[in-house]
Amino acid sequence: MRRIVPTVIAKSPEKLLDAIYKVKDCVDWIQLDVMDGTFAPNKSLDFDFSLPDVECRFEAHLMMDHPLEWIKKHIDEVDTFLIHVESRDDLDGVIEFVKSKGKKVGLALKVTSSLDVLEPYFDKIDQVLLMTVQIGFYGGKFLIDQVDRVKKLRKEHPELDIEVDGGVSLDTVKLVSDAGANFLASGSYIMMSDDVGKAVCDLMNAVGD
Repeated sequence: MRRIVPTVIAKSPEKLLDAIYKVKDCVDWIQLDVMDGTFAPNKSLDFDFSLPDVECRFEAHLMMDHPLEWIKKHIDEVDTFLIHVESRDDLDGVIEFVKSKGKKVGLALKVTSSLDVLEPYFDKIDQVLLMTVQIGFYGGKFLIDQVDRVKKLRKEHPELDIEVDGGVSLDTVKLVSDAGANFLASGSYIMMSDDVGKAVCDLMNAVGD
C-alpha cells in the first residue's frame, strides 16, 4: 500500500496546529519534522506542544543528536519514531525503549550513510526512512542517485516499510514509488500548495495505485 505523508516543519505551537489542520482531512498519516539546530541546520518542534485530537497518525522524524529525551516527552502522542542512525544516543537503547512502550520505531539515513549500517537492526525495526535531499529545509534538491538505494533496500527486504523523504513532487513521486518506496513523504509540494487536497490527490494519481 502506498501512503502520501505530508511533512510538517514548525517554529511555534501555533504554526504546528495550523499545519496539522491544513492537511488532516486529506491524509491519514502526518510526519513531524523535529530538528535541534545542530544535527540539522534548522530548528523545528523544539518547543512544548500538544497534538490535536485528529484521525491521523503521527510519525516523528527526529533529526537530532540526542532523540531519546524528546521521545520520552512525547511517547504518548506519537505513533512511530524515526531515529537517525547518525544520532549520538545508543540506538539499541532507544529502539528498546520505544518498543517497550508499544510504539513503532524506524531508522532514518542521511544521503551519505551506507545501507550497511542497518544490518544489525532489521529484526528490531518497523520501517526505514531514506533521505532524498540534504536534511534541514523545505524545498531541497531531489538527489536522483538515491533512487538506487531504494531499489537495493526493497530487493533485499521485500516486506519492509520504506519511506523516502525529500523532493517528492509530481516530477519524482512515481520514480521513488516504482523503486520500491511505499511511504512517500512530501513537504513543500503539499504544505506550500494553495490546495493541499488536490496536491495529495495529484501525488496519488501520479503513483497510479
